[in-house]
Amino acid sequence: MAISRKYGRTYHYPFSPGTTSDDRIRHDYWQHLQKIPVLVHTEKLDGENNCLSRHGVFARSHAAPTTSPWTESIRRFWEGIRRDLGNLEVFLENLYAIHSIEYRNLEHHFYVFAIREHDRWLSWEETKFYAGMLGLPVVPEIQVIPTPADRHAFEQEVCAIAAGPGALQPYNMLDGKPSTMEGIVTRNVEGYPVDAFAENVFKYVRKGHVQTGAHWTRNWKRARLNYEGGKHVDYHGS
Repeated sequence: MAISRKYGRTYHYPFSPGTTSDDRIRHDYWQHLQKIPVLVHTEKLDGENNCLSRHGVFARSHAAPTTSPWTESIRRFWEGIRRDLGNLEVFLENLYAIHSIEYRNLEHHFYVFAIREHDRWLSWEETKFYAGMLGLPVVPEIQVIPTPADRHAFEQEVCAIAAGPGALQPYNMLDGKPSTMEGIVTRNVEGYPVDAFAENVFKYVRKGHVQTGAHWTRNWKRARLNYEGGKHVDYHGS
């Protein structure tokens, strides 16, 4: 029995080149976008999806808290804030371990992208507010836009944005060359019910984004921060 409900699988835009055989594609995304007054594009980061709740730190499975070595730092961070979480479940990209992309402009290892409270996903403004209260940054915000009117123009714009480097200076781990961003996540700026997730969140992912091999868990490396030795590298609380 899961302690909490894990993060839902985000549907790809049909023009997202990074889909795999088991990915879900939202072919009717346009009709859903037309019902959302304001959207926000955020940068999709190449990390591990972690959830912080009063019950612990979770990774893919919510049946039990994670114990992986690359979550040791965030588990110590959680010890300092767990009594402040209440009913909030904070979902973030854990960039402590390098995956397919090495980021060379990291101020922090943990970037919040969503917060759930009971059966509701909080608005983007609420998400930023609570992340700030916990001393955590949010994933880079790219653009806030009204309901798009032209589908072709919208798709061209998303593709153009995704072809850029993003905010954290991504480099390809295989060849050490500059990389495009991992992708874009588009969400409703307002809050919405948990059961309406698939109609309010969409993503575009670059082609060939998964480049880690079977031995990654034995050979992983810690991502460097801009200010090594700062409190977010090895957080021990106050």
